[in-house]
Amino acid sequence: MSSALLIIDMQVGLFNGPDKPHDGERVLANIQQLIRQARECEVPIYAVRHTGPQGSPIEAGSAFWHLLPDLELDASGDILFDKTRPNAFYATSLTQQLQANGINDLFIVGMKTQYCIDSTCRAAADLGFNPVLVADAHTCMDTPVLPARAIIEHHNATLNGAFAKIVNTADARF
Repeated sequence: MSSALLIIDMQVGLFNGPDKPHDGERVLANIQQLIRQARECEVPIYAVRHTGPQGSPIEAGSAFWHLLPDLELDASGDILFDKTRPNAFYATSLTQQLQANGINDLFIVGMKTQYCIDSTCRAAADLGFNPVLVADAHTCMDTPVLPARAIIEHHNATLNGAFAKIVNTADARF
């Protein structure tokens, strides 16, 4: 086994909050397709939640903190963990778990493109993994400076090569 799927921050509060993610339903459908493919190929699924400080909308245990039920993740078989920083490797056991399981290729999907997706792709490359960013399975919201579509396209172009291999959902092979 050398591949794993990493789902980042697909949480109720981020996905269903007041600012809607760009093309959210299509991104969710693509992630669901990748989950099905991972299960068929017996590829491990890692899912991480961003945990905010006490009193924040995404504090541990809050309704907004939970991962989307539509992902149909299974805590008995999938690896679910929490982070407090954009980089999913920072202060978590993700590196050790991937190394212990012989994972080299890490398929990365989820939210938010310019924060947690970007940071995790760069960190994965620095740690010696082969990050594979699924170009049509990550998203973010519009900002005052840039529309989400531009942010996503920019990151797909910027991360491609030096920090990650870029594929679309239809071309992803575990």
